[in-house]
Amino acid sequence: MNLREKYDIPSDAVITIAGTVGVGKSTMTKALADALQFRTSFEKVDTNPYLDLFYDDFEKWSFHLQIYFLAERFKEQKRMFEYGGGFIQDRSIYEDTGIFAKMHQEKGTMNDVDYETYTNLFEAMVMTPYFPHPDLLIYLEGSLDDILGRIQERGRAMEQQTPVDYWVEMHERYETWINNFNGCPVLRLNISDYDLMNDPDCAERLVERIGSFIQQTSVLKR
Repeated sequence: MNLREKYDIPSDAVITIAGTVGVGKSTMTKALADALQFRTSFEKVDTNPYLDLFYDDFEKWSFHLQIYFLAERFKEQKRMFEYGGGFIQDRSIYEDTGIFAKMHQEKGTMNDVDYETYTNLFEAMVMTPYFPHPDLLIYLEGSLDDILGRIQERGRAMEQQTPVDYWVEMHERYETWINNFNGCPVLRLNISDYDLMNDPDCAERLVERIGSFIQQTSVLKR
């Protein structure tokens, strides 16, 4: 019996991993996919035609970038459910509007008209009973010091050059977003409570917790 069957996790489940930069979304995605024998869904950055343009001129290209992300994530969400589920997804469609588009609007790098157009489109596409929402969103959280430590440890050049104030702001925005999120059931995991890199039994404990949470939320829906 594999871990998915042992802890009664549906074979067609779609589980999304969310959280700010540095919390280990990709590591969690891979670990859970391996443990559950699920497929993975990662963001396709290399084929994004707006990313470089956006970094050159935030105000000109923020709306285009957000619309592109919305379309691509929407298609990917449909693909996973049409395939029959059994996916772990790195980053959710909800973060784009709840965090990044909102941040652009508040900072003036997306004008109010574009922001309203974007949010109206998002709500028409995503916030409806017809959109295939994930069965579970796992939110990875941690103290600001722990997250900054991880960003420093992995040593990515662009992240090292980013002012600390930006990471502080993102940490606050993510906490505000998740505290008001109701698109699907949410399981919050603190990054200080597990160690996927060094603890061989960690993945199974997480799967057990996920299975228990899914069963509880399933009962509540009845």
